[in-house]
Amino acid sequence: MLVLSLVFIGFVIACPATWMLIRISHKVGALDSDPIEGQTKMPTRAIPNTGGIGIAAGILLPMIGALIVFALLDESMFTGVLEPIAKHIDGIKSRSVMGWGVVLCALALHILGVIDDRKPLGAMGKLVIMVLPGLVCATLLDTRLLTVLDAPMGGSWASIVITIIWFVAVTNAMNFMDNMDGLAGGVATIAGAFFLAAALINGQWFVGAMLALLVGSSAGFLVFNFPPAKVFMGDGGSLLIGFLLAFLTTRTTYIADIGTTNSGAWYAVLMPVAVLAVPLYDMVSVVIIRVSQGKSPFVGDLQHLSHRFRDRGISGRSTVLIIYGLTAATGCAGLLLARVQPWQAIVLGGQIAVLLVTLAFFEHRSIVRKTDDG
Repeated sequence: MLVLSLVFIGFVIACPATWMLIRISHKVGALDSDPIEGQTKMPTRAIPNTGGIGIAAGILLPMIGALIVFALLDESMFTGVLEPIAKHIDGIKSRSVMGWGVVLCALALHILGVIDDRKPLGAMGKLVIMVLPGLVCATLLDTRLLTVLDAPMGGSWASIVITIIWFVAVTNAMNFMDNMDGLAGGVATIAGAFFLAAALINGQWFVGAMLALLVGSSAGFLVFNFPPAKVFMGDGGSLLIGFLLAFLTTRTTYIADIGTTNSGAWYAVLMPVAVLAVPLYDMVSVVIIRVSQGKSPFVGDLQHLSHRFRDRGISGRSTVLIIYGLTAATGCAGLLLARVQPWQAIVLGGQIAVLLVTLAFFEHRSIVRKTDDG
């Protein structure tokens, strides 16, 4: 219950912060910028792209406050109704170094994203920004995927490389998702909620607390970003969300002792891929399209999944709701992976595959007809 209350805390910080940012940004002219050379964007609107600051406030301010407070506390201070918290104090303190490391990485990425929103860093600059946090987390914060590969590979280099690839993929996927009103914020809220459920089921309170703040902050921002948007999150928001989702999915243990015969099933580790299947599909498909056209895969255009839906006569708001639904569908399947028999896991994987193949078939066979956003 304490972890879930952080959803509310993230919301009540991010929502009014975003409202204030809208007013301030209009006064100082911090509005959506023109595309860089070679980039294609929707027509520029006089809308602030500083909403990511509100998201960062909702996530990072409570984290910083909690890290400071818990560093000063001990178990004897928690009595009465607060006594259940006492047994977690030592565990929380043991995570303080990692907590500060995540805060610093997230803050640095957020600041660079805000700078990019004002003065674009270019495709290669953004790629470096995505690689560095993954490298720091894999090497300095001991946060790696598939560490089982370390021994047979003769060192930790394999898990480090895989972890960096995952960080770049997820961060890039969420950055790509920020292409239509309400899209990235809603997908982050939905995906974060499924990851939060997985963390709580497995008793991972540190990870769960951060996910709760992410969900609440994204929802607070979404109040002003849902179509028609009054504010955009910009790279200052999408890079931050992507990094945190990559980090937290790497830290979460998806295999738990839940008293079933399939406890410890290896396929549970695919849960993040299942939950993020739609953003990853968007990223992979748009990269394939751009490369096939001889374009840079990192230079933005209007060929994302959301744009392809709209080009088929689906309104902007309906497109966003459809992608929300698809994300929730793959998320439900992903959440069940740790609690099913092997044959059932194959069915769930097949369900996600069929969904994505059907989506691709719809895109391939349907008629493209340009329409105004509505």
